[in-house]
Formats: sequence, C-alpha cells, structure tokens
Amino acid sequence: MHDPQRPMFFRSRTLSSWLFTALATTVTACVPPSTSFAASATDTPQWRSTLHYTPERNWMNDPNGLVYYKGLYHLFYQYNPHGNFWGDMSWGHATSRDLVHWEEQAVAMRANRTEEVFSGSVVADTRNTSGLGTANAPPLVALYTSVYKAGSGHEPGVQAQSLAYSTDDGKTWQQYVHNPVLTLNPESHHFRDPKVSWYASGGYWLMTAVVADAHVVKLYRSDNLVDWTFLSDFTLPDVPHRGALWEMPDLFALALDGDPTRQKWVMIVNVNPWSIAGGSGAMYFVGQFDGTRFVPDDVASASSDPAQYQWLDHGADYYAAGTFSNAPAGKALTIGWMSNWDYASHVPTSPWRGAMALPRELSLKTIDGKPQLMSTPAQSYESLVRRSAGRRIKALEVSSAMRDLAPLMHGAVQNIELTIRPGTAQRAGLIVRGSATGDTGTRIYYDARKQALVVDRSRSGNIWFSDAFSKEHIVDLPLRDGKLHLQVVVDRNSVEVFADHGRTAVTDLIFPSIDHDRTRVFAEDGDAMFSDIAVANPR
Repeated sequence: MHDPQRPMFFRSRTLSSWLFTALATTVTACVPPSTSFAASATDTPQWRSTLHYTPERNWMNDPNGLVYYKGLYHLFYQYNPHGNFWGDMSWGHATSRDLVHWEEQAVAMRANRTEEVFSGSVVADTRNTSGLGTANAPPLVALYTSVYKAGSGHEPGVQAQSLAYSTDDGKTWQQYVHNPVLTLNPESHHFRDPKVSWYASGGYWLMTAVVADAHVVKLYRSDNLVDWTFLSDFTLPDVPHRGALWEMPDLFALALDGDPTRQKWVMIVNVNPWSIAGGSGAMYFVGQFDGTRFVPDDVASASSDPAQYQWLDHGADYYAAGTFSNAPAGKALTIGWMSNWDYASHVPTSPWRGAMALPRELSLKTIDGKPQLMSTPAQSYESLVRRSAGRRIKALEVSSAMRDLAPLMHGAVQNIELTIRPGTAQRAGLIVRGSATGDTGTRIYYDARKQALVVDRSRSGNIWFSDAFSKEHIVDLPLRDGKLHLQVVVDRNSVEVFADHGRTAVTDLIFPSIDHDRTRVFAEDGDAMFSDIAVANPR
C-alpha cells in the first residue's frame, strides 16, 4: 500500500508516436442503473466500467483480502469512505459469484482516530487454528497493516501488522484485542502489506510482507495466525531501482507446463515507480521455496533496464496484483488495481476514482527455455463472452488502408478476438473506441520492424488530465508462424490486451468521448491478413 504523499522520482519509458488532435470530451448527466444517488454536473457515467469493479463513489486503490469462501469471491480494497481522493484509508468490500458481476457491501474496516487500515489479506481459517471461531463456525481472518496516529501508543506513522476476524462470513469484523501481532524492532514506517497463505508441505501459515523502502520481502510462519516467527528475507543483490518502493508481495506455487511433479514458486513484487511502462507495475520472479527461503532461478543484473525483468503486465495500469486465497481447484486467480500512481489522483472520473482490472488466471509455461507466467481472463469471464451475442468475420485482407468493421461490430464494451498476419505490412492492427472521422481512437497493433506489440493511447480521448499519462506501450514479441493472436477487452474507460494466448498482457486506461465506438482494422505500407475476427458484447 503506497502512501502518495511520499516524494518519488518518476521515470517513463514511453513515447507518443502520434500527434494528438484536441477534441472536447462529451460529459452527460445520465446515471447508470446500478447507482442510487443524484448525478451532479461533474459526474462521468460514460467512463463507469461495465466489466470491471468500481465502487459507487469515492476513492479506491489496492485490492486487499482476496478470498473465496462459501461460493462467494470477496474483494476488499483500500477505500476512502469520505471522498474521491486518497486518505482515511479503510477497507471497502464487494462480493461476486462469478468474478464479473460485483455487489458492493458495507465498509468492512474503517480508519479511526488512532490508526488507518492499510493493505493486507484474508484467509479462511477452516481448522480454527486461531481459536477465534469454533470448529463448526471457523472464522475468516484478516492480517492487515495498521498505520498509527498520535495517541495510539506508537510513534505517528509507524506501520505494523494487525489482525481482525469475522464469524459471520465477512459481513462484520472485530479487531484482535492484542494488536499489533507483528512489528519490527525498532519499529518501521514502511513495514506493510502482509499476504498470508497456508503452506501445506510444512503445515503452517506463511506470510510475506515488505519493508518497502529497503526493497526487502520478509517471510514469517505461524501455527495460529497470531504468533509469527521470522523465516528469511528476500531481496536482490543490488537493487537497480533505488528510490522506488517494493509493495504488495505474494508467494505461491504453480505447476510448470501443467505438470504437478514440476512445481515452481512465483514471487510477485509490485514496484513503484520504475515499472516497465513508467510509474507503478507488477514484477515477478520464478524460483524455489524450501519452507524457509525463496530463491529465484534467474535475476537480471543490477544495471539492467526494466525490460530485462519479468512483468505481469506491460501496460501502465496494472498494480498491487495479488491472488485469491482458497480459490476453487487451487487456481491462481489474480486481480490488480487498474491505475498508476503517476496520475491516479488526477484520473478524471466522478463520483468515484479507481477501478479493478479484469480477474485473471495465471499459469506457468516454459517459453524460450524460461518459465514465464501466462495471464488470461478468468474462465467465468470467458463463459460470459461465449453466452454473449457475437459477430464473426472469417478473413479480411487489408492493403495499406484502414477499414471499418460492420456497425454491429462497434461498441463501447467489447470482447474482440482476432489473428493478425502482418504479411508485408510494416504495421497491422486494430483501432477501438474510434471516432466517426477516424482521427481518434486507441491503436493496438503489431510493428513488424520492431517485432513488437504496441498499444498507443496518444489519441484515445482525454489525455490532458496529467502530463504523466504515458502514451505508448511497447512489448517485444516475435511472431509465431508469422501470426499473432489477440484478445482485446474493451470497457468504457479501459483496454486490456492479451497476446499470444496469455503470453503478454497490456492494460491501459482510456477516456474516450461517449460517441466514439468505431472498431477498425488497418495495415500500413503493405498487405496484412486478419482472420477469425470475433466481436462480442458481454454484459
């Protein structure tokens, strides 16, 4: 959990390839059916996500307490109950049966006069190891970061790990009477973000937390979720991004190439700034965990560019990613905050600010001799797409031109799948949320000269709300058999691109005019073939 009041340096590796045209963004006073409050002149319903969770109002950032329990996915998150800005950090709460349709619940834990409630995690203590429930009614247990204020008995700003529990399936929460349950000696202002999981091989609870400014992930174990014993530290020999913060760690096991006998461990470390797209992003390492230490298999040298590291997402707007505890069938289901600390406080939405990315399923696959995370939309989303009305085009050849798809394939909320064969074209791809005149839209294309996937939002709509709103994101991605498969999830204020069946993901916020809904394909300086085009409108 990042404190935006902390001074930071900013580093952006992105450049714009288009000169933008100034276009006024239409603002309507319409209110989505899901809201129950009166709209104001500054409300922006045209950017209220349909497929992504947003709170009804006020500020939201990091996902917390991701847990599946009794048929419900619980999403807790950093939330300000009092305004559309960072502050008074509390835990908001939403639930879903399918990871797509969410129902906002009452605020779970509120900031008070002596502490704020920063990021953390929730586990289902089904064995009642904590003793905070009963054998017949085991508790949900939250480990979270307390940030202390004057009058708390701690120096103001100190961060330590505290416990809360629920005996009514997450509806209400009680703070443990002997909080905090874990602190450093001496106490720290940057010790935070506990992620807890059950380590079956050892028969104990495992916690990862960070000392954010020291770039250290600390590992602990516990038999009861209350008493914690230090195991080890994970860091890099010489951290290449000094001045940044390490946040929201997660450690979990995955079968390599689907083989349960070849298990690897994945450590997610969210870093801000210094990410691959500038600002905040989610970095990961693959290695081994022996019950005490995590050791990565391969780490780039300290002098390396961010591109030499492994990233969950190559766009600007995917941060604080973590996995759901107790997920069905042991799946690694993850969700991230769809924003960037470079400009999060300036995002031009009202009366809410902040959204979650689409939930994804992670798997581990050997690519070019190296284990890499594959990231695809959760199966429940894919099922929704299959149930949605769709239109298809078997093949479409384009020669040095731009071509509109049929009007029934336009829209503000879409799932688009297609295969691109660039052929002789220097660039080939599609434009989403385009204007009728063709001068605005978000371009998603393959650059044959660079052998790279590019998402260009330099003419996507309102790009002027922050100078740090990076315009172009590039991923090195050689073609396979001369072609590239793309799945593009378009929502009212975002695009998520999944390339090569999950090998690469790019997530970006966009703020187009409400009437910009054209979908186009294009080829530059040559011929390109687009095949198996499928456009659905999931709801």
